[in-house]
Amino acid sequence: MNKSFYITTPIYYPSAKPHMGHAYSSIIADFFARFKIIDGFDVHFLTGTDEHGLKIQRAAEKRGLDTLKFCDEISETFRNLSKTLNLSNTDFIRTTENRHKLSVQNLWKQLLKNDDIYLSKYSGWYSVSDEAFYSEDEVEEFEDSKRAINSKSPVEWLDEESYFFRLSKWEKPLLEYYEKNPSFISPQSRKNEVISFVKSGLKDLSVSRKSFSWGIPVPDDKEHVIYVWLDALTNYISSLNYPDTQDNMFKKFWPASIHLIGKDILRFHAIYWPAFLMAANLPLPNKVYGHGWILSGEEKMSKSKGNILDPIEIINKYGLDPLRYYLIKEVSFGNDGNISQERLEDCINSDLANNFGNLCQRVTAFAKKNCDGKIPDKIEFKEEDLKILDRFKNNLDLIRTKIDEQDINFYIDFIVNSLFETNKYFNDQEPWKKKDDSVRLNTIVYTTLEIVRKISYMLYPIIPESVLKALNIFNIKEKDIIFSTLENHNYFKANLSLKNIDILFKKVEKKND
Repeated sequence: MNKSFYITTPIYYPSAKPHMGHAYSSIIADFFARFKIIDGFDVHFLTGTDEHGLKIQRAAEKRGLDTLKFCDEISETFRNLSKTLNLSNTDFIRTTENRHKLSVQNLWKQLLKNDDIYLSKYSGWYSVSDEAFYSEDEVEEFEDSKRAINSKSPVEWLDEESYFFRLSKWEKPLLEYYEKNPSFISPQSRKNEVISFVKSGLKDLSVSRKSFSWGIPVPDDKEHVIYVWLDALTNYISSLNYPDTQDNMFKKFWPASIHLIGKDILRFHAIYWPAFLMAANLPLPNKVYGHGWILSGEEKMSKSKGNILDPIEIINKYGLDPLRYYLIKEVSFGNDGNISQERLEDCINSDLANNFGNLCQRVTAFAKKNCDGKIPDKIEFKEEDLKILDRFKNNLDLIRTKIDEQDINFYIDFIVNSLFETNKYFNDQEPWKKKDDSVRLNTIVYTTLEIVRKISYMLYPIIPESVLKALNIFNIKEKDIIFSTLENHNYFKANLSLKNIDILFKKVEKKND
């Protein structure tokens, strides 16, 4: 079994400050990374910023700043966001770094050597906002101008000398690859979209620009800079020290386990990127997952529309872990989702404060009072105890499978149901009425504490900071969280002293309460 796991977020375009869409991609990636860490995998988790292209150049000019200085400033806000979101990323890459430029230029040389790049002339529509080329049937008239139908971004006509990548050459190999690797693109709706686009016919792709200079120069032709998407996509291997394919990082982590992206950049990742890799004789990533958007009202967030949701504002008001929990639970993964203040507050009050936080405090307080503040000894499990304990043991492999299928809904439902059943178990068993039967009282308390540990382990990838506070009851540290130990019903050492626990989540006073 390969115990290496490599997950990537999109590298974010630093033309403006981060918004909720950036936070969502990063939090979801962190969820998968943290799960794999506690399941014993060696994890490489990459995020970063995509800093080249005309869009960046114009944004810097508008601010009256040197372009690299502008990138330094905005990229730092994304690096800080990674810290604010408590990401476990192992690398943060910038496309202005020398290690990345080296990788991009080497990939270009390989494509040129294999006769997959040639010089010609480009005439057509281009969106600076999307950094994407569009055909005539992908463009519409709008208020005396042209815009891309899908993104609604303005397009402009380009007519200039350009290098082209022989994308049309890879149409058949791509379709064959999709067929032989049915899980390469997820979810299914995105896969269908990609296959339909490829079947409609691929045209060779312009992969250089002459009309601006902010980019990585084409080797041996300084008049051209490399197309921003060929540049940006290469970050996934430049982080692994490509072109040194014998480097330990590259050998260990490539191909990537999953590229996690927003659905709007699916074409670049599911068509262009695998075609570039095929042409360079490099393995393809195992999966590209195109998740939905976090909407502002009914629209995708964008700077031009002025409808940006700032994750920092929500974190400052409600806390980080509640936001992480809400995005993972309430947004059906793969689909679009909204931020609802009412639903966020419901999650805090019901799931986090009442179900999880209250359970931790309640059973700890009871054990403090009735079991000398220690993990009870002299326990005898009955059928009703083993039934709830075995729920975890019997589902470990299924949970792993669901994680590998990116079925977050199953994972969170399992946790919510377990919390409900544990609270019900503690109420139904009524340990406060068993004070004349110390073995039964001890067993109920032990069982409930053990389930608190198990649920905490499963919640760790979602709300890590809060879980570490909860696990401090048992003096369990982050390094001690091991998923496979959920099959163990006798994890605790008897007579371990329990620590006090503070309130994990403060209830939100709702306006209509």
